[in-house]
Parts: sequence; structure tokens; C-alpha cells
Amino acid sequence: MAEKSIVVLISGSGSNLQAIIDAIASGQINGRVAAVLSNKEGVYGLERARQAGIPQIVINHHLFDSRESFDSAMMEAIDAHHPDLIVLAGFMRILTADFVRHYQGRMLNIHPSLLPKYKGLHTHQRAIEAGDSQHGCTVHFVTEELDGGPTAIQAPIDILTNDDADSLQQRVHSAEHQIYPLAVEWFCADRLALTVSGAVQLDGATLAPEGYQFIQE
Repeated sequence: MAEKSIVVLISGSGSNLQAIIDAIASGQINGRVAAVLSNKEGVYGLERARQAGIPQIVINHHLFDSRESFDSAMMEAIDAHHPDLIVLAGFMRILTADFVRHYQGRMLNIHPSLLPKYKGLHTHQRAIEAGDSQHGCTVHFVTEELDGGPTAIQAPIDILTNDDADSLQQRVHSAEHQIYPLAVEWFCADRLALTVSGAVQLDGATLAPEGYQFIQE
């Protein structure tokens, strides 16, 4: 099976990008990162790409007068690499409907909560304040609804009695670095797919709405 071409979008340090780069290097993922695109200059994720020999693209959203024109410029840059998969790894821009539809079924995002709980920001503090016993992270296909696309995989983790937002965030990050490469592995092996009806399938079987549940050992 031919390796898949992946373009990763970042806005910051790129720790999930690094997890995917490492999983490709180890042979876990049958793919290659064709380019890393950032909407910000000077972020460490671009340095991670440089160290791995991956082309870097910077498209500063401040230079555009609308989200539509920014997204159009991104699409042109991304499509030059003929990607099979778009990976959002801490990309902190809300995408237009046209952009999302253009990559429908081949764009993944990771969110630091057990969706549909806690869409948006400050998820760790919100989970603690709600008195939840579990928190975690979710890899989902991207749709026009923010943080609302069909779930591929979740990693639930227990909230400890002495957890604060920072300690919980660190453990969620650790889980992210496990399940994001796994989801990318499945997609690149043609095991994970989004159907026309909006269901997520793994190995041909339709997953429950909460997706595959990854339990850390």
C-alpha cells in the first residue's frame, strides 16, 4: 500500500506534530508529512518540522482581510502537496465552511475533552469545576460545526482528587500523543473512514457515537 501524504496545520509548539513525526519514523504510520503549515511565524512547531526535514509554510492570517481569503490561500498551499489527510494539531483558527467541505472526510482534529462535553476553550478547568470523575481527549473528523464532527477515538482518564487544571492538562497531553498517531495510523492504512452519511467506520464496522475507547495501561 502506498504511503499517504499528510499536511499538518499548527499554531504553536507542535507536540502532537512531534508525536506523529515520531510514529512515522518508527514505522507505525504508513505516511509522510509533506508539509507543516502555521498561521504564526516563529512557533516551535516549525522548528520541529525543520529538524525533521519537512517543508514549512507560514501564512499569516493577519495579512488577510477575511477568513475566506485566508482559507483560500491555505487551500492553494495545501493542495500543492496533494494530501490524502489534513491533521489539525493545535491550529487555533476557526475554519470556513468552504475549507471544511473541500477536505471533507480527510481532515482530523484533536480536542482536549471527551466530546461532546466542553467544546471550545478551558476544558480542563471546566471538567474539574463540574465535578466530573473523568476527562480526556477526542480525535474527530472535522465538519462545519466547531468541535462537533463525528468521533473516531477517545481516551478517557480519571480526574484525581488532587488534580488542578495544569496537572490534568499534562495527563491529557500524554493521552493525545498516543491516540492522535493511532488515528492517523488507521487512516493511512485505510482502516478509518467517514461515510457519506456521517458515520465513522473502523475496519468496516460503524463505531458508536463516542468512537473507539482507548484505555491507557
